[in-house]
Amino acid sequence: MNRNLARRGRAAAVALAAGALVLTACSDGGGGGGGGEKGGTEEAEQQGLVQFAGAEESQGPAEDVEGAKPGGTIRVFQRDSYAHLDPAQIYVSDEGSLASLIHRRLTTVKMDNDGEYSVVGDLATDSGERSDDGRTWTYTLKDGIKFEDGSPITSKDIRHTFERQFADFITEGPSYVQSWLAGKTEYRDLLPGGPYKGDHLPDSVLETPDDKTVVFHFKKPQNDLPYALGMPGYGVVPAGSKDTRQKYDKDPLATGPYKIESFKSGKSMTLVRNTEWDPETDPARHQYPDKFEITFNHQNDDSSKRLLSDTGENQFATSFNNAVDAGTIPQVMGDAEAEKRTISGYQTYVAAFAINMDRIKDHDVRLAIAHALPIKSILAPYGGAAGGELAGGLISPLLPGYEKGYDPFGKLKKPGGDPEKAKQLLEKAGKVGMKLSFPFRNATEEQQGSVAIADALEKAGFDVQRKELPADTYYDLIGKVDNKYDLYRSNWGHDWVSSSTVIPPQFDGRRIEDGGNNYSHVKDDRINSEIDRISAIADPEKAAPEWFELNKYIVEEVTPMVPAYYYKHMQISGSKIGGMVYNNDLSGIDPTKLYVKQ
Repeated sequence: MNRNLARRGRAAAVALAAGALVLTACSDGGGGGGGGEKGGTEEAEQQGLVQFAGAEESQGPAEDVEGAKPGGTIRVFQRDSYAHLDPAQIYVSDEGSLASLIHRRLTTVKMDNDGEYSVVGDLATDSGERSDDGRTWTYTLKDGIKFEDGSPITSKDIRHTFERQFADFITEGPSYVQSWLAGKTEYRDLLPGGPYKGDHLPDSVLETPDDKTVVFHFKKPQNDLPYALGMPGYGVVPAGSKDTRQKYDKDPLATGPYKIESFKSGKSMTLVRNTEWDPETDPARHQYPDKFEITFNHQNDDSSKRLLSDTGENQFATSFNNAVDAGTIPQVMGDAEAEKRTISGYQTYVAAFAINMDRIKDHDVRLAIAHALPIKSILAPYGGAAGGELAGGLISPLLPGYEKGYDPFGKLKKPGGDPEKAKQLLEKAGKVGMKLSFPFRNATEEQQGSVAIADALEKAGFDVQRKELPADTYYDLIGKVDNKYDLYRSNWGHDWVSSSTVIPPQFDGRRIEDGGNNYSHVKDDRINSEIDRISAIADPEKAAPEWFELNKYIVEEVTPMVPAYYYKHMQISGSKIGGMVYNNDLSGIDPTKLYVKQ
């Protein structure tokens, strides 16, 4: 099973658990979103193509944040404690936000002060040198890059970083690069157990001819490699005895501007300056505060009320991931001063409902479900317009190729659903009164939404059988191929700004397996062949509209899934927090730009 792809759905589950308004990547085109230093909530804008930068753009230091001065302590209210600190185990977005401060990798996504994004060299001198039609990529390491203990980072460490990804204990992070190196989804037999018994990947796969050079060799062109290498999960880990294997997950060596001074799981974490971090090597990060004092177990309503109050230490506080909860949004929007302290924007996730095509084979029945679903009522428990934007397709507004206004089922005009149209389709199929097994997670928002969904489907002529499932095992249960369910929520978020991380994992008919992410079990020869064709297009600008056209075919002609809404996220900080900008790549506030107002 491709753990990378599986984690994406589970990451969306984490986003839901936090109130549907949190976690990885996205915004209003960057640089401020709904307010902060820019003031006022605004409609989010579509993000365009992200460029792969050269050596000049990959040099440090990062451009100064206007008004920023070093010093002070920022308090951070987080809901969840960090389960993983080893970069190879990091996938979900709260850990990704933390990783932006403590871990570096070969590349990273940089957001400049104008809100423009690019993939730059992080530990490497540039975003990569492509050759052999994308089958070979070469990276040269920068001078002066070190771990927090002062030891230099060399190509030996980079090789070790990727070889340890094959170890059995690495289960939670991305697996794109491992799969590409192996040339197949089941990649671990390329280096069983990882490098810990002295074995290494052959030079024909991963080559390190000297201390500064790293060369990746792939069987197929991998033109998205600079994106993938910028994921937190590919942060560098030292070779040798400093890699404590499973224990590294609790006590890693930092390479970013901050290091971990203390961590009490479930209670608190303190980050302090990493004195071995050299800003001259880093084009994307800053080191303004003296420290970050992070505390956990703050639900969205708790952090929202504290930050809205703006009293005492709350003035010096923010959250990396917590959203303004739905109940507090009206208070924030009704307070001009509080609204100035907010930012907002899109997240990577698209909320959708998968239809089990093993059980519902008639396309007219699937179309009936699509027309019946009340997407406005589904979004309402998450804060309405502040929590999301009603969706017509499966590709986020943050992705190149997205077409605004796409609405194949007329749901943007009738967001409460169209039970009459749905019933006509059900009658045509001769399925009026058909039983529909509909599971949902035992979270308050989904419980509320499930009632509205069931009512709408019953008006259309279905006999809905609601079934509540545990939140922590929900994706495990719907991820079984023989799951006995007909319709279930299945959210997805892109890993980087390409629909290649959206369409193939969810709709490739060759990826149907327990724990996989083709939740609808769609098997369509046209989808499979188009995935292969578009994946081979080297130019992302040409590939982007092709992916959107395939999205249209999937939604309209096959209908294995019904889009509901594009996630959005509103966050608030105390009045003494400066540098608040919404980062699309993090799906929230950018911790690396924050400073304490003096």
